[in-house]
Amino acid sequence: MKPRLIFLGFVSLLLAYAQAPQSPVTAITTAAEEKALLDRTCGACHSQRAKAAGLEPAQRLTLDALDTAHVEKNPERWETVVRKLRAGMMPPAGIPRPRPEVFESAIQYLENELDGNAVTNLPPPGLHRLNRTEYTNAVHDLLAVEIDPAKFLPSDDSTRGFDNVAAALGLSPALLEGYTSAASKISRLAIGDVTTPTQAVYRVPEDTSQDYHIEGMPFGTRGGMIVKHEFPADGDYAIKITPISKGNMGDTSPFGEILGEKLEFLLDGARFKVFDWDKERLREDGTFNFKFPAKAGLHTVVVTFIATNYAPGNDLDQHFLRSTIETGGLPGFKFFPHVGKIRIDGPENAKGASDTASRRKIFVCRPTAAAQEAACAKQIIEKLARQAFRRPVTPEDTEALMSFYQQGRNEVGQALSPASAFDHGIELALRRILADPEFVFRKEAEPADLKPGERYRISDLELASRLSFFLWSTIPDEELLNLASQNKLHEPDVLEKQVRRMLSDERSNQLVLNFAGQWLQLRALRTQTPVTAEFPDFDDNLRAAMQKETELFVDSIVHEDRSVIDLLDGDYTFLNERLAKHYGIPNVYGSYFRRVTLAPEFDMRRGLLGKASLMTVSSQPGRTSAVQRGKTVMQVFLGVEPPSPPPNVPPLKDAGNSVHGGHKPTMREQMEMHRKVEPCASCHKIMDPIGFSLENFDAIGQWRADDGGSPIDPTGYLVDGTKIDGVAGLRKALLRYSPEFVRVAAEKLLIYALGRGTEYYDMPLVRSIVHEAEKNQYRFSSLVLGVVKSPQFQMNEKLISGTGFQPVALATEPRP
Repeated sequence: MKPRLIFLGFVSLLLAYAQAPQSPVTAITTAAEEKALLDRTCGACHSQRAKAAGLEPAQRLTLDALDTAHVEKNPERWETVVRKLRAGMMPPAGIPRPRPEVFESAIQYLENELDGNAVTNLPPPGLHRLNRTEYTNAVHDLLAVEIDPAKFLPSDDSTRGFDNVAAALGLSPALLEGYTSAASKISRLAIGDVTTPTQAVYRVPEDTSQDYHIEGMPFGTRGGMIVKHEFPADGDYAIKITPISKGNMGDTSPFGEILGEKLEFLLDGARFKVFDWDKERLREDGTFNFKFPAKAGLHTVVVTFIATNYAPGNDLDQHFLRSTIETGGLPGFKFFPHVGKIRIDGPENAKGASDTASRRKIFVCRPTAAAQEAACAKQIIEKLARQAFRRPVTPEDTEALMSFYQQGRNEVGQALSPASAFDHGIELALRRILADPEFVFRKEAEPADLKPGERYRISDLELASRLSFFLWSTIPDEELLNLASQNKLHEPDVLEKQVRRMLSDERSNQLVLNFAGQWLQLRALRTQTPVTAEFPDFDDNLRAAMQKETELFVDSIVHEDRSVIDLLDGDYTFLNERLAKHYGIPNVYGSYFRRVTLAPEFDMRRGLLGKASLMTVSSQPGRTSAVQRGKTVMQVFLGVEPPSPPPNVPPLKDAGNSVHGGHKPTMREQMEMHRKVEPCASCHKIMDPIGFSLENFDAIGQWRADDGGSPIDPTGYLVDGTKIDGVAGLRKALLRYSPEFVRVAAEKLLIYALGRGTEYYDMPLVRSIVHEAEKNQYRFSSLVLGVVKSPQFQMNEKLISGTGFQPVALATEPRP
């Protein structure tokens, strides 16, 4: 009886509010008008009366308790209201909405009150550890050494959608040991003083197809793999090439039956060896082995097949696009052999490093006599320390680092030549620099003469670091450091010029890979493994192409300084032959990507919604997911989170071969059965219409007209009552909310730039950035400049208590 009474009470409340006198106003300009509108539109659900009657959850926001005349008293709650209204999430379907102009003015009233009474809260200075990507880039820019960070450091935790947020970048004893060990190994690699042979293994993803040319390989080749390998010293190396095995029932024989294949090994484009696939695999383990000389440094290693047979077969059968799927041994059906992994061992007969990019970067001078060693060592060390610490070097820094150099120089005594002993001293000093907390952490110190709570502008050197880690994910270059040292970087004209220079630099590719890669969830694509039986054409080639397409699309927005709204409706994309075949787009050949303007019949591929990457990461391995896709669109495009599911909700059951109305149920029919009862229905009606509009894309983003033989129905209604029909309808609806999408982009940029989550008190800044960007058609650079010029980016607040930066002892002894 109680549920019935609650229901009747709810209906009566709705009737009461629906029958209330309608306001004749055409725009909200006063607190009283705002209050009346909220009571009439939202009061049935968000009121003390509804909560007391048990009609709504106790945790739901009650608006009648808030004072529209003093919005500044509850800014956090009002910002929640604004976010929901801007995203079109409220009022829910079935509740009458005010006219659009009245609705917009009501939101603007709240925003104006919030912005007019905004208080800028600034974070205090503190420790901000470099994440794994930043550490890798910093090592590269400092030493010209390529490292695999996974060999040294664990992966970073992510919060607020990004892995560079300071609060999540802790320092455990294991991580402390990892940094110290990494400093030792990297310094030896950079100097080239390697006495112990190393071993590196590179594997081809198991689902990689190698029937055709792979991007980056020499023309006239197919399959294989290409790697960038850092050779630690001059010497002799061995390469071991292992084919992919058939793997069926323990079968370790090589995959592929086509005979006469030639496998070639190239180093930096020069052919070193050609193997006869059928005759030279003589070892018991079925591998190819070859020894070769190599100089220290980064080299390109290629193992690939010479393409001699691209002619189509005469058989009527055609295997799947994923070439490593066994098709049951059909008569006359043969496969090309594939490379599985390569292993590089060495060096043998190591001779140190004669000339590498790293040594050229480090040794800016070479002593010709013993009397010159100390001065040269000081010059080298001070240059490295200045770049690593991102500031001028003090005499105390020099003295401490020179003691490390001297110990390394002296401990070898007469055992090495003077040149080798000098190198060993530099290596030990470099090891100390890489283990120093000022390299591993970004330090921002408090001025000593300020009162607690007082705000201050960060130094130009700290600003240079903030700027470089924001746009490049690495340390500042010489131009930034020089301007910062001269105290010129904070000047508005100078700062804007540097931002534009940095955005045009190739290092800003890191902004695409790290910022967009996390905001758009592209990183999740690498772990996406669709069910092979359902999607036998899916392979790693397609997975990589999906990711690169989206990265190149975002890159065009960044480096062509286009409007970020083009992310919603851009009429072009980037394709290679593999992805074009997946999309059904003709006349695209080869492994290399090129820009393609989308014809009207491929309108579904416009903008981010048309990218297979987004559709794949928002699906289940064996099927689409209306809920997941709806949630992803809400998060990425509208910046709102759907309601959390109630506890103990059973997962959607696999329909299998069950029958629904004489046919296998579609995804829509399965979801309708799932959400027949509350509390499922109220949540699903928010997300599901969005997901259903994308049902023409299957779980790997391929276009389809039916689901299991039943026609797909992509129609539905959004929460705001908008009728949508497929991806084109959803895109059109999102374009109506494009200002909100720009706000989301600005907010995500702010989180990424500051390395902290945004709070309600940051939203006036976000809105001001968007308003300024509107004057420049929302160009990407205008959002970046808005972030960089903000007080949040350029200022800090003195701690109420404490002393700010506390050094962490990563290396306190002369020898780590």
